Amino acid sequence: MLYDWFIHIDFAYPWLFSLFALLPLLIWQYVKKNSSRQATFKVSTVHSFTVSSWKTRFRHLPFILRVLALSCLIVAMARPQKRNDDQLTHGEGIDIVLAMDVSGSMGSRDILPSRLEAAKEVAQEFVRNRPVDRIGLVIFSGESFTQCPITTDRNTLLTQINLLESRRFLVDGTVIGEGLATAVDRLRDSKAKSKVVILLTDGKEDPPETRLIDPLTALDIARSQGVKVYTIGMSAIDTSDNSRIIKENVKGASQNAGSNFLDEELLRRIAVETGGQYFRAIDKESLDNIYKQIDLLEKSKVEVTAFKRYQERFIPFVLAALALLFIEILSRFTVFKKFP
Repeated sequence: MLYDWFIHIDFAYPWLFSLFALLPLLIWQYVKKNSSRQATFKVSTVHSFTVSSWKTRFRHLPFILRVLALSCLIVAMARPQKRNDDQLTHGEGIDIVLAMDVSGSMGSRDILPSRLEAAKEVAQEFVRNRPVDRIGLVIFSGESFTQCPITTDRNTLLTQINLLESRRFLVDGTVIGEGLATAVDRLRDSKAKSKVVILLTDGKEDPPETRLIDPLTALDIARSQGVKVYTIGMSAIDTSDNSRIIKENVKGASQNAGSNFLDEELLRRIAVETGGQYFRAIDKESLDNIYKQIDLLEKSKVEVTAFKRYQERFIPFVLAALALLFIEILSRFTVFKKFP
């Protein structure tokens, strides 16, 4: 218990512990002078003086109490303190919406462990690295849905990203336009200095009959709202020849190669006309690098204020020293009082 207490304590003046070097000198002086102060007389035998009492056994107790009192005073003068460190992070954040494709093709394993799982892991790391930004999550397949409104609650957002699954709730298909429009709508009332959408998809526009907004209309909406869009095409399939895998990750990864391919021209147009950039991810490593590039391009003004609070812990040592000195003086002039 005493060890646990000391490891959480700092001392304002630790150099005062050098005063402990004086205690051996004090003990030596006491031992030397103690014998010379005793009254002596000559006797023929010491047999009668061999009987001891509790007073003779504890005759050094007052001096021991004094040494302990001085030790407590030295510790008190070193000013033991318990320190609590706090940090306050604040600054000008950016409002960001992650628009993620969760269509069935995102379960393809040309990017390990799968396109969607890789996208989830990298997005979570991106969220953790943005301490002052408000971030939201929009998902789309054959329709779009706001999975999490823009928020500063990192834990909630990370949980929502982790729960994403392909085709779980939404109609099958790929509606890039509606996904973008929904993400822009989340930023409509934003007062942030910068509004950003990061749109990730592994396919082209493949809408059901219920589609409401096409990609070019969504592009116009984003441009009118001053939203910058970064687009990410995620696939290890060569878009010029969708039967070829750019980077073979797993055996048999080409089984779905002909079922989906990127509309890079559309994604590049959306990015360029809104002031963003288009990126191509062919594996998890490249996707991670893309998010890091976006992180550098969209820097928030972050200020970290450190607080150090100290709680003084010297008072118990002062009280202990006073108590020991009082007991020493009281015992010296009562129980252990010497008569000439």
